Amino acid sequence: MDAVEVFNSLPAARLEEDLRACCAAPGWGAAVAAKRPYRERHEIISAGDAAARALSWDEVRLALSAHPRIGERPTGASREAAWSRREQSAAAATAGEPAKAALVAANQAYEKRFGHVFLIFASGRTQEEILAEARKRLANDEGTERVIVAEELRKIVLLRLERVLDAL
Repeated sequence: MDAVEVFNSLPAARLEEDLRACCAAPGWGAAVAAKRPYRERHEIISAGDAAARALSWDEVRLALSAHPRIGERPTGASREAAWSRREQSAAAATAGEPAKAALVAANQAYEKRFGHVFLIFASGRTQEEILAEARKRLANDEGTERVIVAEELRKIVLLRLERVLDAL
């Protein structure tokens, strides 16, 4: 059985768990699950993309609550924590102590300004690149930043959905 067939046949509780690991906003997972059965892998990804683009700001904020601060090592044994560690591993490997301290300061300034964690698609980025982006985004107005955060979340969610499918 291929991944699409397995995805289509997963019991609802298991599918919900798998999708929640991708995005903590329940509406996203419900939208993806509701379109089963799928014929092709790209249809699942497209449904995930559409559902991520349709998230309200309240749903995005809910999803953000499941993301650790960038630069902090996520704890726990959950799949989501493991994925966060993996996504941030390249940045962590390239960071010196001054960069780590600067990122902590940027995180604090960002959270004070916007009221939520700084979210960035960290895969493949160095800590210096992430720090530069955090500093740049501090100058954004609330509306601009919401659009950027939603897009960064969408990219993370789709990467994680690919991982779910790869594991089936």
